[in-house]
Amino acid sequence: MKERLPPLQGIYYFYTAARLGSFKLAAEELYVTAAAISQQIRQLEDFLGAELFYRQHRKVSLTMEGEILYQQAQRGFDHLHRGIRQINQDPNPNQLSISTLPSFAQHWLVPRIGNFRLQNPDLELMIEPTSDLADFQNSNLDLCIRYGPGDYPNINSQLLFEELLYPVCHPIYQEQHGIYELSDLTGADLIEDYWRDIDWGIWLNNVGHKASKPSLKYNGSHFVLEGALAVQGVALAKHTLAQRYIDEGKLVRIGNLAQRTDYNYFLCAPRAYFKRDKIKRFCQWIFAQAEECRKVDHLGLEIIDSRSPK
Repeated sequence: MKERLPPLQGIYYFYTAARLGSFKLAAEELYVTAAAISQQIRQLEDFLGAELFYRQHRKVSLTMEGEILYQQAQRGFDHLHRGIRQINQDPNPNQLSISTLPSFAQHWLVPRIGNFRLQNPDLELMIEPTSDLADFQNSNLDLCIRYGPGDYPNINSQLLFEELLYPVCHPIYQEQHGIYELSDLTGADLIEDYWRDIDWGIWLNNVGHKASKPSLKYNGSHFVLEGALAVQGVALAKHTLAQRYIDEGKLVRIGNLAQRTDYNYFLCAPRAYFKRDKIKRFCQWIFAQAEECRKVDHLGLEIIDSRSPK
């Protein structure tokens, strides 16, 4: 038969009072009343069937039974404190390791990361471009940036961007093939990602235009964007990745319709990791960068929300 233990709160109140030798001092440390301390300890004594303190006018002292319990409680709470420190402790406080999709690393993060380095010269930065699932338990990984639904087991996810999709191409391709309106796409080479929410047929159907089959498919948004930059056709592109090239005149947007997606970008890590100083600094920086992007987002765009119902 499993032995029943007394409430942990009563043991902790007892431990604090025993350590300080005073119900009054224990109450001050725990931000409760001395009466609350006394009540919890009395309930603990009733549970154990033994007096734990000799109660004197201005102080208390431990009985033999109290001394036995105090020694064991001290060991137990020391173990708990060590475990909590291990969970929250950062083994590499001067190194920040980030895993992210190759497309996001190449077209969004890396072009901006120099600004973070200027603000945080004490941090050694490691960026791993990969589509593999992050393994926080068996690596030194601190943070990952992922494109998806955001509901990952045992991981805290913080929304970074809501994503939009729209057609883009190189200005040379636009001029050569006369691609200026969405209706012109029937004569274009369409570039598409294998990712399931980036589908030309679905996009065109949702915006009310005739669906066409893609001419070229790549496994990765970075390749899709590179294809458009290389004058290969019209890409169905993520706004987050394409905006910089539109601002620079290297790509042009076709039409003014954009569609929201079922997936978005999230910062992901175990909840305790977000308490680490270096991750707080990175999150503050990247959210500021995201806000700067949102200031120019959606200019001239008619946004169609065709996301699946939650």
